[in-house]
Amino acid sequence: MTDVADRATAGFRREFGAPPAGQWAAPGRVNLIGEHTDYNDGFVLPFALPLRTVAAADRQEGARWTVWSELSGETIDFGADEVDEPGRVAGWGAYVAGVVWALREAGHDVPGARLAITSDVPLGAGLSSSAALEAAVLTALVDLGGLDLPAERQPRLAQRAENHYVGAPTGIMDQSASIRCRDGHALFLDCRSEGVEHIPFDLRGAGLAMLVVDSHAPHRHADGEYAARRKSCEAGAERLGVPALRDVTVDQLDTALARLDDPETRRRVRHVVTEDQRVLDTVALLRAGRVREIGPLLTASHVSMRDDFEITVPEIDTAVEAALAAGALGARMTGGGFGGCVLALVEADAADPVADAVTAAYAEQGFRAPDHLTVLPSPGAVRLT
Repeated sequence: MTDVADRATAGFRREFGAPPAGQWAAPGRVNLIGEHTDYNDGFVLPFALPLRTVAAADRQEGARWTVWSELSGETIDFGADEVDEPGRVAGWGAYVAGVVWALREAGHDVPGARLAITSDVPLGAGLSSSAALEAAVLTALVDLGGLDLPAERQPRLAQRAENHYVGAPTGIMDQSASIRCRDGHALFLDCRSEGVEHIPFDLRGAGLAMLVVDSHAPHRHADGEYAARRKSCEAGAERLGVPALRDVTVDQLDTALARLDDPETRRRVRHVVTEDQRVLDTVALLRAGRVREIGPLLTASHVSMRDDFEITVPEIDTAVEAALAAGALGARMTGGGFGGCVLALVEADAADPVADAVTAAYAEQGFRAPDHLTVLPSPGAVRLT
């Protein structure tokens, strides 16, 4: 954290010739379990990563925002006219402008500001680098302007920025995790009510660690396939006469599936209904402090994503299989699919051997070598200085 924060302050000083008023940080996230349940009004269980995006910022006069990004090396500048017309600010700047737009649309008097953005959340890995950027900027602007926007209302606003300004159809999970997670906890989120519960997730106390493997698999057809999965789920819910698949329980599943003629729709429905139950079962185990017993649920989730929802790719499946063969207690893909990362629950002293086994399996298949890191549940968005 210190390095990325120091880089933000140094970048601000270099670009704007003065120190910032403060630094605000927001994390990337992984989803422990609960994939493609969010847009079905279901349950998810993400936790925040120690990887963060930092915004060093200060106010400036007028309704203008000047933003420097370490990643691109660019400085962009936009005013109220550009902000108020979605599409005028493009690229990475759209995420920043989208936050300003969403705040203004909600009636907030957003202060003009100068910002320097740095991050150690990798792009394209499915770790919600976009939500981390939105949350860091949002937290900075709320503080700088003294805006009346409590934390529980912030994720929906950040999601609106991404949906309606950037044009990415994300659910509420990523922004909720980046803003509302707590250190040492997973965030149990009901995507219908937006109610949250902070679930103790003490990996260290259980002698465990969470290994995150970046598969480096290219996101093959992810946008079109995501839309197709969502359409199948909506069609299944309509055929079953329920508002969303969240309203079908595991006990009702066999009867529900018998009412669906299309085999593909049956598979999609089965994944969502059983995945919601796996989230509930995982929460129950964590509440009871039985952390290592969640491993089989993680693996069952992966099997369901592979066979019923059909969103994994060979690199992802290879990583899961190699991790399990090397002794992981459970492993699954995390994120929307067709690339991204794998989570493996491992004994604390086994993280490196398991990672080495995955790397060796990749080499045998001729895949690009994966990256990995070991993580613990971390806090959400916060002011650093």
